[in-house]
Amino acid sequence: MAVNELSLTVVGWVGSEPTLHVNDEGRVPFTKFRLASTPRVYDREQDAYVDAPTNWFTVKAFRSLASNVAASVRRGDPVVVHGRLRLDDWTSPEGHTRTTAELVAEAVGHDLGRGRTDFMRTVHDGGQAGSHAAGAAGGAADGRAADAEAGAGEGLRLAAPVDLSGATVLDDEPATGT
Repeated sequence: MAVNELSLTVVGWVGSEPTLHVNDEGRVPFTKFRLASTPRVYDREQDAYVDAPTNWFTVKAFRSLASNVAASVRRGDPVVVHGRLRLDDWTSPEGHTRTTAELVAEAVGHDLGRGRTDFMRTVHDGGQAGSHAAGAAGGAADGRAADAEAGAGEGLRLAAPVDLSGATVLDDEPATGT
């Protein structure tokens, strides 16, 4: 991350279907989607919480994160996105200058305070998880070094499911099958 770059975490709802693209050179996959975040604020006059104006972001995810987001996230899903904020100035067809808030994602996940999800680990060729392969190669421990060398989903396979038989059921969850 660059000096003075703004790191931001946004909790919100996916406002458009994520779309998977490849850059102009055809080498780096990226996924884009719109993210809406509506803060709740207390209104003393109404003695209640009300919706503040919605903030909209264009989220971009790259490399294996792009492939995983495209496969896992759908319009309407509650998500948590962490990344770097960039402001993109552009000119509308009518000649007006506009600014779009773009969030370059470093992590995207479902908001588990609003529902449940099933996690399925992706594994790079060679049978090692991305983070292990990158660590062994002397790269970043989070797998970004391995991602930089792999294309959109190339060489990825799903890891075997984890056997949860014998797992303890928490008191706040009903036991299944009883």
